[in-house]
Amino acid sequence: MTVGEMLAATVPMARTLQMEFLETTAERAVVRLPDRADFHNHVGGPHAGAMFTLGDTVSGAVVLAAFGEQLARAVPLVVKAEIGYKKLAMGVITATATVGRPVADVVAELDGGGRPEFPVAVVFRREDGAVTGEMTIVWTLRPNA
Repeated sequence: MTVGEMLAATVPMARTLQMEFLETTAERAVVRLPDRADFHNHVGGPHAGAMFTLGDTVSGAVVLAAFGEQLARAVPLVVKAEIGYKKLAMGVITATATVGRPVADVVAELDGGGRPEFPVAVVFRREDGAVTGEMTIVWTLRPNA
């Protein structure tokens, strides 16, 4: 089972919003939010909450792909998130997430007994390629007690 398939199967909100996992590697993840009227806001684009959920989901996909081997000893958790809406998002929206710190450095900090934090950058794009928003989510790997 791929990371995308696992998230779609285990995260009810990803299923509810019918997200499509296009790419999931340790370097980046790409997830698409379909254009559905029941996800729209008052101006006909995806609701801000749907966009936030898309960003959270794509960031979780790249985190699981990058740090999946650490799940037996640490739990990935979101520490904080910030989102900026830049242009009107209309139609299908695709989000791309990348880990902002070398995976090996994060694992080394975990190996040393720390609770590493690392940013994940998310970029939202319309089908015409225009960037409609950006998000930064700070994750941690909390060691199992």
